[in-house]
Amino acid sequence: QVQLVESGGGSVQAGGSLRLSCVISGYTAARYCMGWFRQAEDKEREGLASIDSDGRISIADSVKGRFTISQGVAKNTVHLQMNNLQPEDTGMYYCAVKIACGSSWSNSRVFTYWGLGTQVTVS
Repeated sequence: QVQLVESGGGSVQAGGSLRLSCVISGYTAARYCMGWFRQAEDKEREGLASIDSDGRISIADSVKGRFTISQGVAKNTVHLQMNNLQPEDTGMYYCAVKIACGSSWSNSRVFTYWGLGTQVTVS
């Protein structure tokens, strides 16, 4: 059974930083695409960043220059470093995994497994 658990959310003031982590267990395929998504109230789930098993990274234009994605040494952990947070970054943040990224890395509908999310509030 594949499980994803996010952590690191919280409340910060504008201009602050947070580092989110996602630990993935039970995923046994050699190839993977791990992504971070955000969903603000009354908005669609938005793809922020992804990293795949070849180390290829994609970052949404809306957060480029402020957010970075990385993997832990053990490869079953993915981090999202968020700097210079703004009120519009408020939302629930989710990590997800599927077999390959490709051009659909930011499309939440094609990701197979999801975590329950961690809340980020910026004031």
